[in-house]
Amino acid sequence: MTDKARYESPLSSRYASPAMLRLWTAEHRSRVWRQLWLTLAQEQQRLGIGIPQAAIEEMQAHLDDVDLEEVRQYEHRIRHDVMAHIHHFGDQAPAARPFLHLGAASAYVTDNADLIVMRDGVRLLLARVAAVVQALRAFAARYGGLPTVAYTHFQPAQLTTVGKRATLWLQDFLLDAQALRGLADSLPFRGCKGTTGTQASYLELFHGDHDRVRQLDQRVAEAFGFASTVAVSGQTYTRKVDSRVLDALSGVAQSAAKFANDVRLLQHEQEVMEPAEREQVGSSSMPYKRNPMRTERVCALARYVLSLQANAHHTVATQWLERTLDDSANRRLALPDAFLATDAILVLCTNVSAGLEVQQTIVRRNVERVMPFMATERWLMLGVEAGGDRQQLHEVIRRHSRGVAAAMAEGGANDLLERLAADPAFASVPAEQLRAELDPARYVGRAPEQVRDFLDGPVEEVLESLKPYAVSDQAAVTV
Repeated sequence: MTDKARYESPLSSRYASPAMLRLWTAEHRSRVWRQLWLTLAQEQQRLGIGIPQAAIEEMQAHLDDVDLEEVRQYEHRIRHDVMAHIHHFGDQAPAARPFLHLGAASAYVTDNADLIVMRDGVRLLLARVAAVVQALRAFAARYGGLPTVAYTHFQPAQLTTVGKRATLWLQDFLLDAQALRGLADSLPFRGCKGTTGTQASYLELFHGDHDRVRQLDQRVAEAFGFASTVAVSGQTYTRKVDSRVLDALSGVAQSAAKFANDVRLLQHEQEVMEPAEREQVGSSSMPYKRNPMRTERVCALARYVLSLQANAHHTVATQWLERTLDDSANRRLALPDAFLATDAILVLCTNVSAGLEVQQTIVRRNVERVMPFMATERWLMLGVEAGGDRQQLHEVIRRHSRGVAAAMAEGGANDLLERLAADPAFASVPAEQLRAELDPARYVGRAPEQVRDFLDGPVEEVLESLKPYAVSDQAAVTV
């Protein structure tokens, strides 16, 4: 079968970045397996097992030259992926053949490799989250004082600022950063636990020396940068670990979908537009359209990641006793897809956040349309201060407001101020005094100050905490 005749996942061909894709390739995984076998042999040798140095050196010489076609041929015959790799590694490093995988079960390489790849994937996602936060921080700072209509139930409520709304998006991504950072710092290693987790094979290897079994477990974990191993396991580490990882990735998807949906709504209002290329086509039949393609893609990918979270929960719940293999094929699909899709989501969110266009004229026009309604409480107070009856004034404002709303529904202007100024109930209040209450800046509360405090405080603290996870390879697919 030619490559053109093979199905290719859109996650690899269209969405995920090269950096994340590399982590989940068969080639990278095979290198991690070989490093695991080498490290196991090295630590066993240091703890007194008679593994010749020639075996170690041959393994070191062949860490990066796996022939996946040779592995496939072995697996086709023996129907076992790990043993296929062991046979191929033994062919290339014959001095090591008698000592490869000594005392280990398949989960030694499969589970530990999964944890290594997931940890490195989480670190890459932390860098991606940091990029989104930086872009949204700049946007919030730029528009922290620009009044805009705030919505509840997608109905005009009061005023906020464009930058304050962006801090709501930022806050969600900060929580994701904290969850991912906790994962990166605390993911355990499976370590050297043996066939059903009892370490019986290692105990026999070390002739009943429990201390050396403990040392082997810890040393191998430390060699791969893990502070600890799981305290107990069956044949595999508890799939609760996978569930916890996908919960965090789902959190990113939730935040991204909320952000993207808000941008889609605002683009409908023509207030905030996602970036678009100069020659970008919105529709094959409607040339005038500028669709929110990027944010729609974020929402589509986020929906997929959210579904994978439930998948991980089911896997945890259906494991039998010390191990069952019905998780294997499932995890081969769910784990990489969750990471690749989350990576693509964050690349898109960075692109959108850095290129958001605020159409300030329309923002101001929309504020002006509702501004008289926002001012009614202050006008009511002015009328009372001028000697009017509060309840009578309230009814006058209510009646005129309904009339204005009906007129606006027919395309009319918001002339509530003029109607009130002409009403005898407000005869004691000069029209200019009423007009002075229409300054939008007086209705945004502490929004500008909240933006400054938030950006200088929590946002800066989280960005500082993410510096250790910065990566140089931020290459991404075209968005």
